[in-house]
Formats: sequence, C-alpha cells, structure tokens
Amino acid sequence: MNVFVKTSLAMIGATALLSLAPLAASAQEMTYPEKCKTAGMDMSKMGMSSGGDMKMGDMPMGDYQKATMEGMKSMHDDVVQGMMQKDPDVAFVCGMIAHHMGAITMSEAELKYGDDKAAKDMAKKVIAAQKKEIAYMTKWVEKEAK
Repeated sequence: MNVFVKTSLAMIGATALLSLAPLAASAQEMTYPEKCKTAGMDMSKMGMSSGGDMKMGDMPMGDYQKATMEGMKSMHDDVVQGMMQKDPDVAFVCGMIAHHMGAITMSEAELKYGDDKAAKDMAKKVIAAQKKEIAYMTKWVEKEAK
C-alpha cells in the first residue's frame, strides 16, 4: 500500500473519530500559564507590542484574514513572554504553548470560513492534536517552572 493511500486512510479514520467528539474550548478560552509570563515585562517598550511588526495598514482583508490575524496578534505577546524565560527548557515549552494556541486559532478560522472538506478535516485534526499537546506542556510547566 503506498504512502498516499495509508495517509488517506489514516485521515479518514481520524476524521471519523473527530466528528464523534465535540471540540472543546477554543483558543480564546484557553489560558496561557501564569508561569510562562515574565513579570514586569512591558512589551510596548520592546517594540513588540501585540503583533510585533505585523502592520496590516490599508491591506484589504476579508473576514477570514481578519479572524486569523487577530488571533495571531493575540498569541504573539505570549510567545515573546514565554521565550524570555531564563530557563531554556521553560522558554521553549512556554513558546510552544503559545505557538500551538495560534495554530488552534487559525484552524478555528478555517472551520468557520473554509469550504473545502479536506482542509476542514485537517483543521479539526490540528485542533485535537494541539489541545492534547498544550495540556501536556502546561502540566509540565506547572511542575517544572520555578
């Protein structure tokens, strides 16, 4: 059986499982761990406030682009906060938690605005996988971060 067929069968199985389970909390309802936040860090003084260099200006955007960009801007500060942790292991895990939350936001926008069944199925798969990884990483941070 070739790789394409195996991958297709795996995606069909995952899609069937995902369609049976309701999607839990959205990215906006998830909480970035307090231990990942750098106390007293003022993002605006770093020139990295809410979205860093992402200036959209007069660029025309549809509802999908707006939803995705707003979600990504809201996660940007958390990524930077996490990466500023002194412990490299904690910095990595905190940065990845925020990064995964951004992936969920993008996937939710696909589910809301997308039309392609395969793309929507991928978005559902991303959401399920990222939520599981976020839960695991959050538990690790709560245990390991000082």
